[in-house]
Amino acid sequence: MFKKLAIALAFFATTAAAGGLQVRDADTIVVDGTPVRLNGVDAPELGTRSGQDAKRWMVNFLRGKNIECSLNGERTYDRWVGVCYADGQDIGAAVIAAGHALDCARYSGGRYRHLETSAAKSRLRRAGYCR
Repeated sequence: MFKKLAIALAFFATTAAAGGLQVRDADTIVVDGTPVRLNGVDAPELGTRSGQDAKRWMVNFLRGKNIECSLNGERTYDRWVGVCYADGQDIGAAVIAAGHALDCARYSGGRYRHLETSAAKSRLRRAGYCR
């Protein structure tokens, strides 16, 4: 039964402008009621100024865009894990390149490392599980 559920959730799409999108923070969005943890993104916690800035950036970045997520079948807490795209652009790559998050090599395999900004590396603290 789990395999069928994972296959059913392997790919879904929604339009952000249709109200099917909520931003929890810079590494978790809710698409049509499904919470998605952006795979390989290490964003600051909401209790920090950097976390609030990152969330604000994410809300503005995603506004009015078509969001598509490819889920890998894994879960963390109440969230599915996957890579999401805003009008075809990798959201994880965008938030890291904008300096609001870091690469989490443990889960990304290092695919976002080259996008990290110098300012973000000096300002943001990398999560212990991402080192």
